[in-house]
Parts: sequence; C-alpha cells; structure tokens
Amino acid sequence: MDRLGEVLVVRGWIRTCRVQSTVTFIEINDGSCLSNMQCVMSSDAEGYDLVESGFITTGTSVLIEGTVVSSQGSKQKVELKVATLILIGKSDPSAYPIQKKRATREFLRTIAHLRPRTNTFGAVTRVRNALAYATHKFFQENGFVWISSPIITASDCEGAGEQFCVTTLISNAGESDCPLNSIPTTMEGNVDWSQDFFGKPAFLTVSGQLNAETYASALSDVYTFGPTFRAENSNTARHLAEFWMIEPELAFADLNDDMACATAYLQYVVKYILENCKEDMDFFNTWIEKGIINRLKDVVEKDFIQLTYSDAVKLLLKSKRKFEFPVKWGLDLQSEHERYITEIAFGGRPVIIRDYPKEIKAFYMRQNDDGKTVAAMDLLVPRVGELIGGSQREERLDYLESRLDELKLSKDSYWWYLDLRRFGSVPHAGFGLGFERLVQFATGIENIRDAIPFPRSPGSADF
Repeated sequence: MDRLGEVLVVRGWIRTCRVQSTVTFIEINDGSCLSNMQCVMSSDAEGYDLVESGFITTGTSVLIEGTVVSSQGSKQKVELKVATLILIGKSDPSAYPIQKKRATREFLRTIAHLRPRTNTFGAVTRVRNALAYATHKFFQENGFVWISSPIITASDCEGAGEQFCVTTLISNAGESDCPLNSIPTTMEGNVDWSQDFFGKPAFLTVSGQLNAETYASALSDVYTFGPTFRAENSNTARHLAEFWMIEPELAFADLNDDMACATAYLQYVVKYILENCKEDMDFFNTWIEKGIINRLKDVVEKDFIQLTYSDAVKLLLKSKRKFEFPVKWGLDLQSEHERYITEIAFGGRPVIIRDYPKEIKAFYMRQNDDGKTVAAMDLLVPRVGELIGGSQREERLDYLESRLDELKLSKDSYWWYLDLRRFGSVPHAGFGLGFERLVQFATGIENIRDAIPFPRSPGSADF
C-alpha cells in the first residue's frame, strides 16, 4: 500500500478483459507471480479505441501506464488506473487455445509453447526455478564444487544398456532412399564404428556420476546438475526420456555421510520454497494437492526413518497387502511398495532404506561384509516413492574388477575409472536425484511430463 499514487509501467499478457458501461477491467500478468494486476480503464484514457475495436483480448501483449490506487473490489488491495494503453502484439481470440474454462493437462501438453501462460504451469515453472537456485545454493554453501559432466559419453554408468546412440553415420550416408544401406560395416557385417565421428560407439549420458567421481578424487566434494537420458520405452506418469539429475559426490565419506547429505539437501530445498514461493505454494495447496504444505513441513521438521532393505521386505510381507508386484528378498522394490512404506507404514514421513542385495544394484556400489548386500540407499517420499538413490562407491580395485567381470562389462571401457582406484583411492559416496521428481514432490503435480517445460517421451519429441 506504500506505492499508492505511484505511476507504473507494466508489460505483459492479457488474461481477461471485461467491458462495462462506464469502465473496463483488464487483468494483466507478466509471469513474475501468480496474481494478475487489475487495470481499470475509463473511456477517456489514451488507447481506449483499442478496447472499442476489440483488439484487447486474452493473450494480447500490451504496455499499460497508470497510477496505483486503492481497489474498490475485495479481491485485491490495489489496482492500476490506466492513463495509457499500447498494443504490442495482437492475439486472435477465435484461435487462442487457452480459454477461461480449465483445460486438461493432456491438452496443454499438445500446446507446450503456450501452457506457461496458465496459472498451473506458471507456478510450476517458478517453483522449479526456485528449487534449482536452492540446489546450487545448498551445495555452494557447503563447499561443493560444481562440475560440468559430459552429455556424450562412451560409458554406461548403470550398465543397463538403455541408452540413445549418438552417430553421424546415418546423417553422412546422404539423401538416398535407403541411407541405412550406406552405413559402413566390417568384414563380419557389424557396424564399423571406426568410421564414426568418435571412432567408437557413443551415447547420450544416463548419469554424470562416474565423471563426478574423478573430480571428487581431486577436489573432495563436487556435484553435477545437468540433463541425462534413458531410452526406456516407459510410457508412464513417472518416466521421461530426457530429465535433469543432481549428483553430488563426497570424498572421504561413507554411506552414513551420504544419507546425512541427502537428508540435509532435501530439507534445505523444501524449506526454501516454503519460505520463498508462498503464493505459488498456496495455489498448489488449494488447486493441486490439498495438504501439500503440511506434508512438506513434515519433511523439514521431522526426522527421517531409516531401515534396512531386509527389514523393509519383512514389513511389506507382514502387511498382508496384495501388491501387484511380488515381495521377496532379492527383488527390487517397486513404486507401490515404496509408497506403502512411506505413506501407510510410517504415516507420510520420508524413509531411507539401505543395504540392498548386490545382484539388483549397479557395479560401482561397495560390497558389504556379508557378501550379499551393498552399501546403497534409497530415500523414499510420499506420493513419489524413490526420490533419491545413492551409495558408497567401491574404492577397492580388486572388488571393482571382480564385479565388472561378474556383469561381463568391459574393463577396457572403464580403464580410467579403475585408475582412480590405482592412484590414491579413498572411500567416497554420492547420490542421484531426478530433478523432475523433486518438482513433482514439491508441487503435487501428478504427471512428470508436467514438471519439465518440454517433455520427451516415447513417440513424442515435439517443440
């Protein structure tokens, strides 16, 4: 209210325009916050002819100059008394696809270039931005060094083989009707990768972890935050082909240090958005998921539960629930199991499960003394399930080489990774967090395709 009488210039997009007998109400939004600025325009204001001509419609971009006055309505404390209205960009009202009535999320995905103009996606984007800022803030304040990990790699971090291949062989094959026939092959009929751009097979990265480990072996605590890719044909509300990962790596650290870092990180970023995105969080609490603010406050204020994988399996078996996927020691936990543990068994509190069977985890995880499990952990949260996955890394050269042999992974491909164990190896640990799942958790958005500006999924690479 201390800006009453101040002359302002606002630029933005029209949300609504209501023409009445003596006055016109224009709602304008520039994307900086959820609330619109109500502008009140009389017929004597400069540019009123644009209203009369029907040019001031939803989606139109304008510049409005006016004076801040007390609002006569109950929905806002102040409004802008318009002196001048200038049209910047017209919007065809007959074709503009975002109307006042609520559109489905499925429809809005087909117009991803325009959906940021809706309340929901504007709020999601601002909270996503705040989470990214808080991520860097947390690690920088705790002495971590940010590392740019490569997007193109010859290594498969997870050993799963679900990678996108990067090649110039097809593009270099020319404009013939069947360019695949022009791909060079060896005498055995295999693709001759020696003629490709990198001289060997290359892929879009599934993780920056292995690269982060090299820098943790020199700089102690580092983190990566960048895009990663999985060529999984999973057309679900939980999977994306392109997503962002946050991956810290801690030198001179064990699994307990890793779990403490994951806990502190999650509590920090959640507290940040609760304190700095109040209007957007109130919107989510009202329209997306009732009770989300209290759920997030529990994350900040309550201790996280810890239990072993073995105890988690016992808990699930004891529940007598009929799960879609079987529960048995040695099988990976599914989303329904994870959500039962955090939502039902522990009343909505985050849960960390540790010490998973060796056979269901990646080659780089440190083997425990029992020979059956590895020092791995998953941090589970309500509604999402697994949010963070991490482990203590295997720093012992002989154990790591043995594990690569077991999984029939080429030691030649990981020569540099093995070198880290030859030259000054130290205990170290880290975790990975899918950023879009964090956005889902923080906003209540159900489908992960609505947690990223331009989702990439099977059969969909639009925009």
